[in-house]
Amino acid sequence: MDITIQMILENDKVILYPLLEQDFEDLYAVSADPKIWEQHPNKDRWKKEVFNTFFDGAIQSKGAFKIVDKSSNSAIGSTRFYDYNPEEKSIFIGYTFYATKYWGTGINLSVKKVMLDYIFQFVSVVYFHIGADNIRSQIAIKRLGTTKIGEQEVAYFGEPPKVNYVYSLKKEEWFLK
Repeated sequence: MDITIQMILENDKVILYPLLEQDFEDLYAVSADPKIWEQHPNKDRWKKEVFNTFFDGAIQSKGAFKIVDKSSNSAIGSTRFYDYNPEEKSIFIGYTFYATKYWGTGINLSVKKVMLDYIFQFVSVVYFHIGADNIRSQIAIKRLGTTKIGEQEVAYFGEPPKVNYVYSLKKEEWFLK
């Protein structure tokens, strides 16, 4: 079975569109809020030149999405699939950020649900990298039923490596929910 990691995904709250070069300004407008990056390993990603490097990596990944709120039809963040491992039947979901007004609204759960429901047709396990100091994201990822399985230094595209926690979610655990 062939896996496609960049297609339109949609539910009642959000649409995830494959990221395009022309999405830069919309996403930079969201990411320019320093509060988004306070707990993130790369705290200066709100700066345009730093975000530009992040965005280039997202485009090159060929697994990134622009997240659009269906009620306002506006860009509210980004996420991606990455590091697909066909032998292990695994993939990572990450590089996710949202406009602060969407924090605590259930949008993250909605986005992850549409991604997980899709990708578990092709893989047996999904992994997540979460910054070691990013308590907000650690809490959010645990709400999905994930298990912390380790720590790893992650080399971000064009940025210095940072320590991340690694969480996993197995297909059978997700479909038990």
